[in-house]
Amino acid sequence: MSAPTGPPRPPLDPPGGRRALAVWAIGVAVYFVAVIFRTSLGVAGLDAADRFHVNASALATFSILQLLVYAGMQIPVGLLVDRLGTKRVLTMGAVLFTVGQLGFALAPSYGTALAARALLGCGDAMTFISVLRLGTRWFPARRAPLMAQLAGLVGMAGNLVSTLVLAPALHGLGWVPAFAGSSAAGLLVLVPLVLFLRDHPEGHAPQPAARAGGGGFVRRQIAESWREPGTRLGLWVHFTTQFPAMVFLLLWGMPFLVEAQGLSRGTAGGLMTLIVVANMGFGLLYGQLVGRRQGARIPLALGTVAATAALWGAVLAYPGERAPMWLLTTLCVVLGACGPASMIGFDFARPANPAERQGTASGITNMGGFLASMTTLLAVGVLLDATGDDYRIAFSSVFFLEALGLSQILRLRPAALARERLPLPAPDPQPLVPARART
Repeated sequence: MSAPTGPPRPPLDPPGGRRALAVWAIGVAVYFVAVIFRTSLGVAGLDAADRFHVNASALATFSILQLLVYAGMQIPVGLLVDRLGTKRVLTMGAVLFTVGQLGFALAPSYGTALAARALLGCGDAMTFISVLRLGTRWFPARRAPLMAQLAGLVGMAGNLVSTLVLAPALHGLGWVPAFAGSSAAGLLVLVPLVLFLRDHPEGHAPQPAARAGGGGFVRRQIAESWREPGTRLGLWVHFTTQFPAMVFLLLWGMPFLVEAQGLSRGTAGGLMTLIVVANMGFGLLYGQLVGRRQGARIPLALGTVAATAALWGAVLAYPGERAPMWLLTTLCVVLGACGPASMIGFDFARPANPAERQGTASGITNMGGFLASMTTLLAVGVLLDATGDDYRIAFSSVFFLEALGLSQILRLRPAALARERLPLPAPDPQPLVPARART
């Protein structure tokens, strides 16, 4: 007599190990190059203004368009990762951001350059979610928070490369050789990606997602991911924690430090670099803490929001005309914690969703910080124009978005944590039938 069959046991954790690290490193290398390309405009702003004969507002459009494309692509990319797999999506991303960087190098006009940056942003959007997926596919679940933080750390290292390598090349070699030469890095990572990267270890393939045609599959993936409070909590954690540092690094930090605080460009650049270095240190710390104790997620996220708000408040409310150097330095160190804190959002979305929805859930989460960053980039610019470059008023917009995000985190936290204590539903073994086929 055969033994009774019960519900299928969940698959064992992936084994990790050297092969997992090698495969993950290929994906992270692609993300590393994407970040170099993403941040390359930050060291070439003045050169771009001269080359394309544009003013500051038109120059800012490069950054805003790139963020808009990146944020808008997150859910589509998550769906693509769930449906096509990591390798295909990463390959498409590498091709797109390499063509975008080369197009930016050779662009003869402002409009062509904008199109190239949009293409670059599209390819860039395909990298991070794919790298997160590799971490969950190749390493045990307890290692996922650390692997995500390490991926973010490598991305910040790409930011440093833009500053330390691309900027001198730009001034020494000129626009076309520097940008066209840097695009070769995309081809360099594309080769091992195509030859050696695998979506998952043997014997650890995820359950196939149930499909009901293109539209039905998309609606089902998004609806079921959004229904989970952990996904929504992840989005709001990402929203609330990431944007203060993103806005500072991407556009408004240098003008604030030079024009409002009277620092030299060299000193201001040193403080911007400090944010990147602090980010790398906090990334290692937060990854270890969350990996060892899931209960640390909310305190770390809320603590980062509180510290960021407190330091911004101290700088903006300082009674003198300019804040002292020690206070600006402390602000930049605290801003370095924003990126690692935003990664905690994925640690709420991940346990709330089964493997076949991880890409979609990560895409929803990853939209949060970039939507907040776009909103704040625009708000600061509008307020600066309206107040005659009063940075104190303009940067006060940070507090409104932090208050909005904080209220949502506190609202969703009980339901998300309660849901985590319940088992995930078993995947539906039967594909959905399109409505037109039903009788």
